[in-house]
Amino acid sequence: MSGTQTANERSALRPAFAGVRATPLQEALSNAVIHGNRMDAHKLVQIHCQCELGKGVSIIVTDHGQGFDPKAVPDPLAIERLEAEHGRGIHLMKLAMDEITFERAGTEIHMRKGLARSPRTALRSISETANGGPSNNIQCGAALADTREAADGRPER
Repeated sequence: MSGTQTANERSALRPAFAGVRATPLQEALSNAVIHGNRMDAHKLVQIHCQCELGKGVSIIVTDHGQGFDPKAVPDPLAIERLEAEHGRGIHLMKLAMDEITFERAGTEIHMRKGLARSPRTALRSISETANGGPSNNIQCGAALADTREAADGRPER
């Protein structure tokens, strides 16, 4: 292990961040500063981040503004809004995270991203659910086997 390796690269939580980019946090912070606190330098934005091994990451961003009704936010995919320069932040956060809720009259956003699941893990969960538990069934086991591509592009087991 190199001495310049970052904590995130060494972390067992690294799979929790697969697929998470800075965008949801950037958008939440931007919304809190611009829309929530109205650029008032005396108002704070608070961030609470919790990483749980095997569960993922939860982020809460709180501003000290008046709040808003998230249901009143226009649909950024509506035809009349497609060319708008602003108004996509909440939509982008919803796409990037597994769960988003607004609390405290819209002054607090809760975002959660679970662990990225490999296709093999997803298949195992489906098999276990369908069969009422882990299965030793050879047919299920064959479906769960790792596949690799041969040099000619065909899958090989």
